Amino acid sequence: MHHPTRLLLALLTICLLTVAASAQTPVGLGWAKNNVNGAVFRKNSVVTHKREQYTAYYDSLGYVVLAKRRLPAGAWQTQRTPYQGNVKDAHNVISLMVDGAGFVHLSFDHHNNPLRYCRGKAAGSLEMGPLEPMLGTREQKVTYPEFHRFPSGDLLFLYRDGGSGNGNLVLNRYELKTRRWTRLHDVLIDGEGQRNAYWQACIDARGTIHVSWVWRESPDVASNHDMAYARSQDGGRSWQRSTGEAYQLPITAASAEYAARIPQNSELINQTSITADAAGQPYIATYWRPQGTQVPQYQLIYLDGRSWKTTQISQRTTPFSLSGAGTKKIPIARPQLLVTSQKGRPAAYLVFRDAERQDRASVAACADLRQPQWRVTDLTTTSVGNWEPSYDTERWRRDGVLSLFVQRTGQGDGERLENLPAQPVYILEWQPTKDATTQP
Repeated sequence: MHHPTRLLLALLTICLLTVAASAQTPVGLGWAKNNVNGAVFRKNSVVTHKREQYTAYYDSLGYVVLAKRRLPAGAWQTQRTPYQGNVKDAHNVISLMVDGAGFVHLSFDHHNNPLRYCRGKAAGSLEMGPLEPMLGTREQKVTYPEFHRFPSGDLLFLYRDGGSGNGNLVLNRYELKTRRWTRLHDVLIDGEGQRNAYWQACIDARGTIHVSWVWRESPDVASNHDMAYARSQDGGRSWQRSTGEAYQLPITAASAEYAARIPQNSELINQTSITADAAGQPYIATYWRPQGTQVPQYQLIYLDGRSWKTTQISQRTTPFSLSGAGTKKIPIARPQLLVTSQKGRPAAYLVFRDAERQDRASVAACADLRQPQWRVTDLTTTSVGNWEPSYDTERWRRDGVLSLFVQRTGQGDGERLENLPAQPVYILEWQPTKDATTQP
């Protein structure tokens, strides 16, 4: 007969192991009438610096709320900032980063309007300073701001200057030594007044910047086409193709390297995910409708040695079509992609949401990309609405832990709102274990 205390300890251990696989820590209540808190292109929504983890979201009145906790399981400390955003436009996300000295950097509330940027008053502080320019030029029509952190602790900042179908990619760099921003490129990728690049970017463990993008010919999402690629190995100053051949800048539709050719009207989505493995090889996740079919599928585009490969991840059965302007109400989320190595084999994890899985947050796992077989498990038991994944890139890189920003959100088509009250914001934690590959 088991001793009652030992039995209780055993049960507690089982519960703790279960929670460790997928723990949820609540932060606060966030605006939920659209997906402004849950958009995939939040870079970042959660970020770790040393033992502190930070997140940000809009509350029910549209104020920017900052929060931090001590890892691994400290309570969240929240701070409502004096800043509000136009939360009725789902483009106007909050982007967050912490530099190598521990200062929070925040950019928020953008859709073709002047830059809104501020930084913490002190290292580790949630008290933000005044709004300020970075450079003061090309900062009047800002959209899609995103931060990335170099291994040195310096920051990279990217944004679109201009409008949909007619915009250019601008790059700034923040230096810890001077605490100042400098302009790397006014126009890295040039739409030539005819199109614009919808990009995804990452900085790998070696400090190489990887950027991939689709071109859009007009504000109509159906005009998305192709997947192009560029990298920089000197902090963003010069750029090259995957072969090492130097680009003449700015990059245009004619000069770009193409990882995949995808025609217009293929239900190709924009602004998804790129990452790189320990060797610096890039991997891109997105979705489109393969030729001859009506059903969009998640796809992985990756560099295998010197050639680009494409492999289909999902086996969806429900057709849908993308067309028109504004934020779309779509039955699947744009995905996030993570890669790692398991026993010397390249492994990948695709984080997504699909109406075919009752709109839960889910992950598709492939233990060996050389023999691609994907198995899906759900990370939540209930619907997350129109949420898309965003996560703590720094904690994943350092600890192999996925800290996922989760909130149930609404989203009407073309910026319409859903009558959904404020919903809990929480950070879901998950680590790749055997539970990632048990469910077909």
